[in-house]
Amino acid sequence: MDNKRETLGSRLGFIFLSAGCAIGLGNVWRFPFITGKYGGAAFVMLYIFFLLIFALPILIMEFAVGRASQKSVSQSFAVLAPKKKLWSFWGYVGWFGCVLLMMYYTVVAGWMLAYTCYSAAGSLQGLKPDEVGAFFGGLVSDPERTALWLYAAVSIGFVVCCAGLRSGVERVTKIMMAGLLIIMITLAVRSVTLEGSSEGLSFYLKPDLAKMTAKNFWESVYAALGQSFFTLGLGIGSMAIFGSYISKEKSLTGESLIITVLDTFVALTAGLIIFPACFAYGINPGAGPGLIFVTLPNMFNSMPNGRIWGTLFFLFMSFAALSTVIAVFENVIACFMDRLGMARVPASIVTCVGIFILSLPCAFGFNIWSGFQPFGEGSNVLDLEDFILSNNILPLGTTVYLLFCTTRYGWGWDNFVKEVDTGEGLKFPKFLRNYLTYAAPAIMLVILIAGYWEKFF
Repeated sequence: MDNKRETLGSRLGFIFLSAGCAIGLGNVWRFPFITGKYGGAAFVMLYIFFLLIFALPILIMEFAVGRASQKSVSQSFAVLAPKKKLWSFWGYVGWFGCVLLMMYYTVVAGWMLAYTCYSAAGSLQGLKPDEVGAFFGGLVSDPERTALWLYAAVSIGFVVCCAGLRSGVERVTKIMMAGLLIIMITLAVRSVTLEGSSEGLSFYLKPDLAKMTAKNFWESVYAALGQSFFTLGLGIGSMAIFGSYISKEKSLTGESLIITVLDTFVALTAGLIIFPACFAYGINPGAGPGLIFVTLPNMFNSMPNGRIWGTLFFLFMSFAALSTVIAVFENVIACFMDRLGMARVPASIVTCVGIFILSLPCAFGFNIWSGFQPFGEGSNVLDLEDFILSNNILPLGTTVYLLFCTTRYGWGWDNFVKEVDTGEGLKFPKFLRNYLTYAAPAIMLVILIAGYWEKFF
């Protein structure tokens, strides 16, 4: 163990930092959209089921690998299985996955910051529906503005990470997460008290299997399974790094459960914000990704004090995006520190300058490089980068963690359980061994194949 390794100052810091990494646009953007698409409450129940039986055990595995090795993803496998060199290869792939995620996530985080400022300035007020759509189109089609907001998002990550693990990353994430939760609850209360919101609440909270099976049932099952997996961003070590920063006072099962509950709370509350408001104003809740930047701003324009509510909404979205940016930046920086022995400040400079440059193709993919359409008309650089990560690296990485922790060819089941159960708290259910060794990797294979089928067929 490296005695000079930084540690988090509190258990709350670990929970908020890990939750901040998990809580992102997948919760507050993708979750309401696919819930609307696949019929509401019945889909939510299916999602929670998969989250508990599938995503939670893998989250525990990432934390265990991180805490046992006291290293980032770049070296954790090599430390725990030094004689089995093949596993350490994934350390480099996981690090690349974190970088790849930031190559497009920072661009979208920049859009959120932009809309927060535009909403506060009243730039969206009084615009007609088609003008709101044109406003977003004008933002993403302007390379200078897109690069500027990208720079703002990267700069925030740089400043916070440079300040140190405790004084920067932990402290700022605590503030962001507290702010995010307060704003979410405020927006949810406002949304459910709108006139006409009851129909949206019924759609969201009253299970109706007929609505889910109106679509292809197996398509709904795959969507719920995929969302439960993607919501925590598992497979690239983005969670394992925080395991390496904590003590062994608490068992990892209980801590992981708290983080999963917090992540789910944010996703469910996002639904309480969006669905009642959509039904109150006659908006399709399955409108797709444009729901955030086009549909909802139109709704805020129709609401009393809409400028205030719109600003709070995009501030909440910005907090969700930036908490992930800061957490994943910390992972990339830690890899430089572990692998090359770099100090925090130079590692932060290299990381943030590198990610800004590498993110420019995604930013320019909506304007000067829009002619590059890797998946046909309407696709762009962001789609390609997200496909490489979400449809390939994440499911493969999750399979790596599963096999590494359960088989004798890796770290092994006994070592994994011993690490997880160290400390006070909930113990890991041992009866899951065969399920995690055989069934869970098969599920990952299904996700991988289904992702290709969905994309190309």
